[in-house]
Amino acid sequence: MKKVMVGNHAVAWGARLARVEVISAYPITPQTQVVEKLSEMCADGTLPARFIKVESEHSAMAAVIGASATGVRAFTASSSHGLLYMHEMLHWAAGARLPIVMADVNRAIGPGWNIWTDQNDSLSQRDTGWVQLYCETNQEVLDTTIMAFKLAESLNVPVMLTLDGFYLSHTAEPVEVPDQELVDRFLPKREASYKLDVDEPHAFGALVKPDAYMEMRWLQQEALQKVPAALDAIERDWRRMFGRSYGALEAYRAADAELLLVTSGTVTSTARAVVDARRAAGERIGLLKVKMFRPFPTALVREALRGVPRAAVLDRNISPGHGGIFAEELRSALYDLPDGERPELFGFVLGLGGRDITPAVIEDVIEQTRAGLRPTREDLWVGVNP
Repeated sequence: MKKVMVGNHAVAWGARLARVEVISAYPITPQTQVVEKLSEMCADGTLPARFIKVESEHSAMAAVIGASATGVRAFTASSSHGLLYMHEMLHWAAGARLPIVMADVNRAIGPGWNIWTDQNDSLSQRDTGWVQLYCETNQEVLDTTIMAFKLAESLNVPVMLTLDGFYLSHTAEPVEVPDQELVDRFLPKREASYKLDVDEPHAFGALVKPDAYMEMRWLQQEALQKVPAALDAIERDWRRMFGRSYGALEAYRAADAELLLVTSGTVTSTARAVVDARRAAGERIGLLKVKMFRPFPTALVREALRGVPRAAVLDRNISPGHGGIFAEELRSALYDLPDGERPELFGFVLGLGGRDITPAVIEDVIEQTRAGLRPTREDLWVGVNP
């Protein structure tokens, strides 16, 4: 069936269809509707899950860590400073190899106090060991929530999916809701190999000495290295059953492009319209959407950008003192490409704190990039009023 729903409800429907068994989340703008909808589903019996009420985001993550350790399917959601408050527990979830799924509704970090979107909340968690998937539409949000559980449970790694605050979280779009029976075939009940069990006691989380700690981190890294292939296989299954797929990267009108826009999240949709207009005018402009940020799809990025003369990265984030985070990751990924195959990369910082990224803004980015003037700095700020 099709339903018109906001992005936050698309998350909740994805969790419901995935048959989550334990939910613990603390309300924070603009994520609150996720918690509200899931609590309603639990209360009216449409989702037979345990909803654990807690006093903070730190406790919410602690609760789903405990639940996941017992072998059940666990879910949470957060935003902004709530996600930052969870930070310590994110390391515990990833290090313990627990397949928790979390939705983060991207919201700026204070001060100044701001409830609108940018990606600094999720990107500041990039070294915690969580897979990170950035969504463009509400349909992608619902689909990715379900696929995230299959990915997490296939490799025993936690997965974070993100959606832009207000642009998706509070905007209604038509969404196709998959049939529950088909979702059950796609995502069977979780069967944990290791779990807390009173009938078969084991100890978990004990002190690890130097002679074993590195091996734990190596195994974690090896699991994350398998994510791109696993996600590709999962998306093929999803496309076969439901007719849709997204990919870790999506190239749009990029085959002969002289300039590629590199995007993530909702700005991608605006950029597509600009690309179409430029193509209609005879210009060879294309787009590369980055959905998977962790693990970073280095091999796919190199293949997609190899031989492209120029690329403009639209970063709705900033690493203070360094630059736009996606741009810096791309520079690192492309470093080993030989001269003549490595594009000249322009990194633009824009849209922070919810500032609109309009077609006119993207047109300006294209013109600055097409001019080909070597940037005076690696972080090119768009629309700033000094």
